[in-house]
Amino acid sequence: MWRKNFNQQLIRLVIPIALQNLISALAVTVDVVMLGFINQSAMSAVSLAGQVTFVLTLFYMGLAAGVGILTAQYWGKKDVQTIERILSIGCLYSLAVSVLFFGISVFIPDVLMSLFTVDGELIRYGSKFLQILSFSYLVGGISQMYFSVVRSMENARLSAWISSVCLVLNIVLNAICIFILYPNDPDKAIIAVALSTVVARIIEFGCCIAHSVKGKGGIKFKFRRRDTIQRKLQKDYLKYTFPIQGNYMVWGCAITATAAIFGHINADMVAANSVASVVKNLMIVLCGGIASGGSVLIGKYLGNGQIEMAKNAGNVITFYSIVFGVLAGIMTLIVKPFVVQVVSLDAEAQHYLSGMLFICAYYCIPKSINSVTIGGIFVAGGDSKFGFWCDLIVMWGIILPLGYLSAFVWQLPPIAVFAIICLDEVIKAPIALIRYRQSKWLNNITRDFSAAR
Repeated sequence: MWRKNFNQQLIRLVIPIALQNLISALAVTVDVVMLGFINQSAMSAVSLAGQVTFVLTLFYMGLAAGVGILTAQYWGKKDVQTIERILSIGCLYSLAVSVLFFGISVFIPDVLMSLFTVDGELIRYGSKFLQILSFSYLVGGISQMYFSVVRSMENARLSAWISSVCLVLNIVLNAICIFILYPNDPDKAIIAVALSTVVARIIEFGCCIAHSVKGKGGIKFKFRRRDTIQRKLQKDYLKYTFPIQGNYMVWGCAITATAAIFGHINADMVAANSVASVVKNLMIVLCGGIASGGSVLIGKYLGNGQIEMAKNAGNVITFYSIVFGVLAGIMTLIVKPFVVQVVSLDAEAQHYLSGMLFICAYYCIPKSINSVTIGGIFVAGGDSKFGFWCDLIVMWGIILPLGYLSAFVWQLPPIAVFAIICLDEVIKAPIALIRYRQSKWLNNITRDFSAAR
């Protein structure tokens, strides 16, 4: 009976979270793809400008993960007052980061763009895009904190619904700007597309505010005074958020470094890797949903002191991570011939893509295991440092040096270089499973604030 109830709870969380992960991936690329109908320079400029948003998103992901850890455990205790305090702390830090990125994007966008390109036209286009887009930063971070809280309170459908509506709105506004208003004016089209994204983010923020004011979610946006409870919660928040934030930054920088390695091999390698990355990310989107949904339920059990139930839940979703990792790999092999034929690449790039997708099929299995254990189970129990050290050592101590040597010193075939770079998840998987068996993640990190109120 417990297993049946757990599966039902997990499904209610996994599907909306996986949908939102998919929407988030699409939201990042929709501006770039649609501007491709204007001209290649506009598309390339916005793609490069998107690297700034990517870095900001890494900060949001780390801050939201810290909010989610504490919320899930206090949700197990049904301590809504403390959850409101956690939300206010997350909003404060996300707003500080947002204001910083807003300032540099508004006042020195050309400096930011010059970090990615020396092409004057791309810098000009990208600077215009960044200056307008930066206004979305002021509300985007707060929305992400609210979404993290409501997901951790087992209401993942809300964030998925709001994100879906805003994505559709963004696409519609982009289409109007590109195909109706400014089909032959790249400068105005870029500004209009950026403004469309800003409008979508503001509406997203407005939906969060409306939901909070109505009180349907049980929590409201409140500015809390700095009392003893707030200081202790902030200490806990920073304790568990810093390692996660460091993990995202280490991982993000490593992804950028691997892209640079591919970029220095040849253009066909870059094109093939771009397609393979999209396919790989789509195949494992459900695994990410299992990691996030399982993290919420495990956190709830731990916060409520139900250690054995948390351990049982960990066993179940670890098993699911293997099953869905295998299914993701099989699906990758099934769609491989279709993708290779449909995508418009030259013969050499198609050859690379075929080999990459074959490697990605096997990559999905350890990736799924690591997402669920390192990114889900361990984080739910406050074991957030493990992921940081694991990525730092494996990615920067092993994979990137091997990738550099294989590409530029040993001059191995490009597919061999890709296979070596994909070994990071293979190396981490057995380490993660050993860590899981040690049960160091079974921690109740909540405090009893009843006496202080």
